[in-house]
Amino acid sequence: MPSGDPAGYLPPPAPPRSALTLRLWLAGFGVVFNSVAGVLAARAGLWWLAIVLWVLVVVCVVDFAWVVHRKRRGDPG
Repeated sequence: MPSGDPAGYLPPPAPPRSALTLRLWLAGFGVVFNSVAGVLAARAGLWWLAIVLWVLVVVCVVDFAWVVHRKRRGDPG
């Protein structure tokens, strides 16, 4: 009964997995999208928006690097 099913009818749940690959793709998309949007915002004269988007680019790059580090370390996902 360690599966969490008091009657014992259901199989135990699958072990949890990390979504590192999805996070890697989302961070990469965030870098590309926010970079292009930041350049377009700067060309349109919206400097405050361009700076916000470039800060998001930095956040996405840091997240991308951290996910790559975890995947090289051998974490599942």
